[in-house]
Order: sequence, then C-alpha cells, then structure tokens
Amino acid sequence: MISSTSLPCQAWRKSTYSSNNGGNCLEVADDFVGAVPVRDSKVSEGAVLLVPAGAWSAFIATVRDGGFVGG
Repeated sequence: MISSTSLPCQAWRKSTYSSNNGGNCLEVADDFVGAVPVRDSKVSEGAVLLVPAGAWSAFIATVRDGGFVGG
C-alpha cells in the first residue's frame, strides 16, 4: 500500500467546491509525474490511490459535462 508520507508530493489540494464542515472530501496532488495521487482529506497520512493522468483527465471532463448527475 502506498501512503501519502512515502510520495514526493509537495502540496495536496481539495476542490474549491469542498466545504470545511468535515464532510467527505478528496485531496489530489498535482506535482506527481504520470499519475494523480488521490487521498481522503480526513486521513492525510493514509492510503493513496494513484490514478493514471489520462484516466483522471477523462474523469474530470465527465464530471464537468454532468456525466455523473442523477441518482
């Protein structure tokens, strides 16, 4: 398992849409080559999911286009 303490990431960030109310938020690091590290904001030293950069871009484009709206 990869932890955020073992990655050479300089800065983690949350979406500007995230609130500070302790909800379910993800953080990403932009300074990692070839992949996007993703972690739970409540467990900053916990596990990290490395998503291939192309897959992350496709996911973000789908979200922006409303592809996950509904329920």
